Amino acid sequence: MDRYFLDEPNPGGTAVLKGPEAHHLLHVMRGKPGTRVVLFDGSGREFQAVIDRIGRGEVHLAILDCQEVDRELPVRVTLAVSLPKGERQKWLVEKAVEVGISCLVPLGTLRSVAQPVAQALARLRRGVIEASKQCGRNQLMEIAAPQSWPDLVTATRETPSRILAHPESRRPSNEGARQTLFSPPAPAPQSPLPGSQLLGTATVRGPVLVAIGPEGGFSPEEVDLAVDAGWYTVDLGPRILRVETAAIVLATLVAQQGCRSGFPA
Repeated sequence: MDRYFLDEPNPGGTAVLKGPEAHHLLHVMRGKPGTRVVLFDGSGREFQAVIDRIGRGEVHLAILDCQEVDRELPVRVTLAVSLPKGERQKWLVEKAVEVGISCLVPLGTLRSVAQPVAQALARLRRGVIEASKQCGRNQLMEIAAPQSWPDLVTATRETPSRILAHPESRRPSNEGARQTLFSPPAPAPQSPLPGSQLLGTATVRGPVLVAIGPEGGFSPEEVDLAVDAGWYTVDLGPRILRVETAAIVLATLVAQQGCRSGFPA
């Protein structure tokens, strides 16, 4: 059955769809009284419902059943990214929702090319709803307020795992060879942390914060700021990736480790 977002936080035995959701159900999917649909309200719940009656620009539905359906990752992953331009933002948000990212933070850096204004953020949040309808997520990925890179580094010092995508990455101590996510993983330590998993040579524990810079990359000063604060830098390989590609590649690898090891969120 088709899925629709319900912006009522606590529906009882009935619910009302308005705006874009009502338009989609009535004029795109040709819904009629008796049509059964699935509703979700962003809290993790799904509602089996049937169209009861149709008003002017709104659809009244009877709730048949309510279930908690969890399709989230076992680890909370936050993606901080310097947004690309135009339609590439929409693609990035769509894929981040599908991968299971919990929160996307628009990032301001020295070389950022897109400034996320209120209207653009509203479009991205609508994109979260559309992607959630398609992929079956019942919790909405948060689009956080934009944040500057220095502020983010300062505010997240207590986050267990902070990973920065950066070419020619090395350990924070500058020891060892170039670190890349596509190199064979290092041998597991003798006493690994509970619930941890190796990502390349990095020990990753949830929650996880992943940072992707703009097309020109993070500046040397920005990288130094992160390394001094305990971030782990990783290289995504020998090819140059677009911002949105790098974001989804790194977020997917982190999410995969979380699903495989089940480290705590």
